[in-house]
This record gives sequence, structure tokens and C-alpha cells, in this order.
Amino acid sequence: MAKGILIVDDAQFMRTMLKQLVEDNGYDVLGEAENGQEAIELYKELSPDVVTMDITMPDMDGIEATKGILDFDPNAKIIMCSAMGQKPMVIDALEAGAKDFIVKPIQPDKVKETLDSILG
Repeated sequence: MAKGILIVDDAQFMRTMLKQLVEDNGYDVLGEAENGQEAIELYKELSPDVVTMDITMPDMDGIEATKGILDFDPNAKIIMCSAMGQKPMVIDALEAGAKDFIVKPIQPDKVKETLDSILG
């Protein structure tokens, strides 16, 4: 059975692009969220194998959402997605428990490599 992914990003085009890349690499997209609060709720509902998490979002950012998901499930696998120049935020996210990160603009090979690495 294919591994399930939850995509979290406030930009619809980014969710669409990631969904296509994830599916092209043989994984299933279980759901999409556009802010951190939705991400936590969907994580609890869907129990995905991996979450791709944008850092900068309205209502609740990706770092707070990461902490919320990890409070619920300490074994959650979260990959942060951030734009160039957000290095301090990426470090904060990794310290909060994220497993890896992908830099925007997204490179398809990096998405596959990161998912394959985390999902083994």
C-alpha cells in the first residue's frame, strides 16, 4: 500500500504542485491543509505517514503546527518547505522536531529524494 502524505501550504498552487509530485512518485495524498490549525486537525483524523509543512502561513505557522502534531504523535514525520532566506526558521523547525526540509522553489528530484529517505 502506498504511503500517505498530508500537504500543508497556504498557497493553492503550491499544494497542487506538491500533490502532483507526490503522486508521480507513487505516494498517496490523504489531504491538504492551508494553515497550521487545519494541519493538526487533519493529522489527527488521517494519520498520514508524512506531512509536508509550509513554514509561513496565516493563523498558525508551520513551526507551531509541527509542535502541535508532535505533541499528539511524537513519531510524526514532518518535512518543512521554506523559501530561500528562511534559514533561521528552518533551524527552528528542525529544533521543534521536523525531520527534514525542502527549499522553494521546489525541485522535483529533491521531493522524491526526501520522501524516499524519510519513508525508507
